[in-house]
Amino acid sequence: MKCPYCGEDNDKVVDSRSMNEGRSIRRRRECIVCEKRFTTYEHVDNIPIMLIKRDKRREPYQRDKLVQGIRIACRKRPVSEAQIEEMAAQIEQQINNRFDKEFDSSVLGEMVMDQLRKLDQVAYVRFASVYRQFKDVNQFIDELKGLLDMEARDLNELKKLQERTPE
Repeated sequence: MKCPYCGEDNDKVVDSRSMNEGRSIRRRRECIVCEKRFTTYEHVDNIPIMLIKRDKRREPYQRDKLVQGIRIACRKRPVSEAQIEEMAAQIEQQINNRFDKEFDSSVLGEMVMDQLRKLDQVAYVRFASVYRQFKDVNQFIDELKGLLDMEARDLNELKKLQERTPE
């Protein structure tokens, strides 16, 4: 690494620290020639994953847009910024595990709705109403019925598990 002060490429690493949950490394270096210290950062170059929109346009996936959409759905709800960030990280992990180059925006929307349904049902319905482009109250009611049916199934499964488990 060339020294930013004298231009020589003879240095030693004084300190290394992991950053961003292990996704990058911060290194403190000292130039052997001029003895000044400087910092470098090392990270994996990610190839941008493309998002295929409804109209078939392709655009680079942007985490900021994902977080903003979740944040809007959760506005004035008891959902912390940490929970929003964690949800975005989980969704991003699923994207990176399942796709190499591109994926359909409908997959992203379904991932968000699945996570929101578990976190906050009001935020889920808000997001679903925009994502699924509800045209009238009946579509809204149908979505609520589906949500209630899922909740009833989850409760029934929980009861069955409790009945099988001896106390």
